[in-house]
Amino acid sequence: MKFTLAYIERESPVHKLCGAVKFIVFLLWSILAMAGYDTLVMLVMTALGAVIFFISRIKIKETSFVFKMLLFFMGLNLITVYIFAPEQGTLVYGSRHIIFGDSGRWTLTQEQLFYEFNIFLKYCSIIPAAIVLIVTTNPSEFASSLNKIGAPPAVAYAVSLSLRYIPDVQRDYIHISQSQAARGVDVSRKAGFLKRIKGASAILLPLVFTSIERIDVISRAMELRGFGKHKKRTWYSGRPFNRVDFMVLAVSAALFIAGMILTFYDGDRFYNPFK
Repeated sequence: MKFTLAYIERESPVHKLCGAVKFIVFLLWSILAMAGYDTLVMLVMTALGAVIFFISRIKIKETSFVFKMLLFFMGLNLITVYIFAPEQGTLVYGSRHIIFGDSGRWTLTQEQLFYEFNIFLKYCSIIPAAIVLIVTTNPSEFASSLNKIGAPPAVAYAVSLSLRYIPDVQRDYIHISQSQAARGVDVSRKAGFLKRIKGASAILLPLVFTSIERIDVISRAMELRGFGKHKKRTWYSGRPFNRVDFMVLAVSAALFIAGMILTFYDGDRFYNPFK
């Protein structure tokens, strides 16, 4: 269970922040990261994300599985971008400096490499912040934070339940895989790739039915307790803002404005070193 992407209770400055503050900061962070392709801004955001991850006192090994999966999909996405749009960099930056190849489809240019490097930086700047938000915020407090900034209680509670039952889903997966292994289904690294895919499909189907059964039990329990009868509700884990929360919001807003200015000061959201 050490690879679960779920709340990890720990004493750290990030854990002590109000959940609403962390969510607002993450929204500003995501908007800034997705708005432009300024390399300097994204490098600074990546460095700040690493510092915040260190301050949160979350160990790399506790989220290593998530990082490995994300790195795999990041690499797959970068390869896909090159396969389907090998000239996107030249279109974005308006120049063409060939590294190898001549005029064929698979010609590699400096512009394409720089464009994909910026895509990689975009992921690196957002992923640590998203992981810190999830693992340092209690699901109930996270739900109250969503409700505090305007999300309906039903939506906030659905997000809370999703985060809360990630460990349960993983536990079910482990139990089902162990049961299948006892029946001779091998999904370990010793098995071949196709055999592992076939074995995983034999695990996923029972997992889906188990999850559906859990959803039915939870929905019936909530209905019996009159959930959703009133449009507003109180939150046991909700916390008001304190002085540190306001300071973090002020600093985050200032950094967001500075980042947007640096990104769009010349009227173009792409930093172009080939001019």
